[in-house]
Amino acid sequence: MGNFLSTFVTDFIGRFDGPLHFRLFVQPLMAILFAVRDGTRDAREARNAYLWALLTDPGQRRYLLESGWKGIAKVFVLAFALDVVYQFIQWHGLKLLQATLTATILAVIPYAVLRGPVNRLVSMSQTRRSHV
Repeated sequence: MGNFLSTFVTDFIGRFDGPLHFRLFVQPLMAILFAVRDGTRDAREARNAYLWALLTDPGQRRYLLESGWKGIAKVFVLAFALDVVYQFIQWHGLKLLQATLTATILAVIPYAVLRGPVNRLVSMSQTRRSHV
């Protein structure tokens, strides 16, 4: 497992200089935009912060997983597909686990981490406006 991780880290860093390197910036940006959209909707619906509720509220977990996947699926699939293309261009082969991890790092993690804070910021902004 240690060899896989060191290989993955080395290969991931190599992606910054390789073909299709623009995706390493565009895909997290797309995930952030979707997180802002969904976090704003969560705030309007007075929902708890996404990641916190996902970890602590079993009653909402299924809804949150479905909502999160619905929100980020297109970006994840695009990240995965572009990494597969990159692998064939660069290595003339395919490493599915690396493609999955890369897509998760580029799409899922930024989305999951930012959706809750966006919710909180929008909620605080709405609260301030209602008190003024």
